[in-house]
Amino acid sequence: MSVLEIKDLHVNVETDQGTKQILRGVDLTINEGEIHAVMGPNGSGKSTLAYTIAGHPKYHVEGGSILLDGVEVLDMSVDERARAGLFLAMQYPVELPGVSNTNFLRTAKTAIEGEAPSIRHWIKDVRTAMDALRMDSSFAERNVNEGFSGGEKKRNEILQLELLKPKFAVLDETDSGLDVDALKIVSEGVNRAKANTGLGILLITHYTRILRYIEPDFVHVFVNGRIAEQGGRELADRLEDEGYDRFLTGTNVG
Repeated sequence: MSVLEIKDLHVNVETDQGTKQILRGVDLTINEGEIHAVMGPNGSGKSTLAYTIAGHPKYHVEGGSILLDGVEVLDMSVDERARAGLFLAMQYPVELPGVSNTNFLRTAKTAIEGEAPSIRHWIKDVRTAMDALRMDSSFAERNVNEGFSGGEKKRNEILQLELLKPKFAVLDETDSGLDVDALKIVSEGVNRAKANTGLGILLITHYTRILRYIEPDFVHVFVNGRIAEQGGRELADRLEDEGYDRFLTGTNVG
């Protein structure tokens, strides 16, 4: 069984005002097939955790470890992390002018698998996944995210998730900017990916509405770069009723 372990993770970032500590000792273990929701106020460090796992060069790890099946992730380049089975769905997906969705997806799949997928089967897989996400077939030939609406970009992220089949996915506020219909479609895609592959999920969100469709096994409250409390779905319900005031005894970290 695959496992992603985050141990005593400390992360800094350089700002115009100098070095700023963001993560202050994060411990979190995600097993294959588990869904962990990370909730917290703006500026608590949730996205920093996501981008540190993915290997964004802006964030500097000052201590701790991230292990994927016992192998140190922090020693891997960004592309090595992706090939090892890590996936990041970004809060603000980037546009790739001049690169079609079809070429991007097949190139990524080839890099991960080590060989190009059969054209006939690949086309069928792409069409099936796009149909399930209610994406028009024209999106296959459009440039990655170029001219897409916010909801279309999020669906495109989940299309990548379904086709690339990682071991663990970090979903950074995938629900932001989605209307109810789009949220349901995106959530169905995440649940489908988990059911088909045993995917482990780290779901970062401010709100509980996505948790109505993606049922978490564990909920973690993230405040000031640390996990302040953890529990089950009932903790998310309590946060919806009470907010984060009882945790905010210091200054948010950004």
